[in-house]
Amino acid sequence: MVKNNNVVPNAHFKKDWQTRVKCWFNQPARKKRRRLARQAKAARVAPRPVAGPLRPVVRCPTIKYNMRVRQGRGFTLQELKTAGINAKEALNIGIAVDHRRRNKNVETLQANVARLNAYKQRLVLFPRRSGEKNKRTTQGNGLMPTSSQADLQSASQLTGSIMDDSNLNKKAAVEYKTVAEVAELAEGSQFVKMIHARSKARNIGAKERERLLAVAAAKAAKKGKDKKKK
Repeated sequence: MVKNNNVVPNAHFKKDWQTRVKCWFNQPARKKRRRLARQAKAARVAPRPVAGPLRPVVRCPTIKYNMRVRQGRGFTLQELKTAGINAKEALNIGIAVDHRRRNKNVETLQANVARLNAYKQRLVLFPRRSGEKNKRTTQGNGLMPTSSQADLQSASQLTGSIMDDSNLNKKAAVEYKTVAEVAELAEGSQFVKMIHARSKARNIGAKERERLLAVAAAKAAKKGKDKKKK
């Protein structure tokens, strides 16, 4: 018998749970469908890469993740201009463009420009239409010239991501330094100077108290010596 004035138990076991269960028995078929779709796309866009356009290397946002690098949405207009590539032409030759991103440091700008130059050296550009008049032989206004006939015949489709960056976040080997080298590096570090200044400001009261106690102890010791002489 239930004691005290409690709610009468009422277990809700009348829900039709069979209609709410979702099974995934079609996973093997979906895996096959995705594989066939990738093969069909590769045949459709050949000899272009299936992995998509070339993307820049950027830092992850916020102070928590900014030590990591990843592929960004697209290259900035400044990076494309420095590399000598027309922004509109970049979309035609497999380079992603992001007109909203801005370059806030020289290191990222130089790294992505070098990435674009390396891509230009490996690029094999086919003519959009057959015929001699459609082949671009000049590079005016940032337009890439059509590749030679030998390069066109030997071109093959790239498998995997363009210019793979899987090893960008690998940690480098730790180089242990001596105490003298660490002190020399820390001498010119603004961060270390800031830490020392904060520590000095935080402990100024304790340091002053220690100084006053030392002065009082010295005076007391001097008085004791004077009494003994008398």
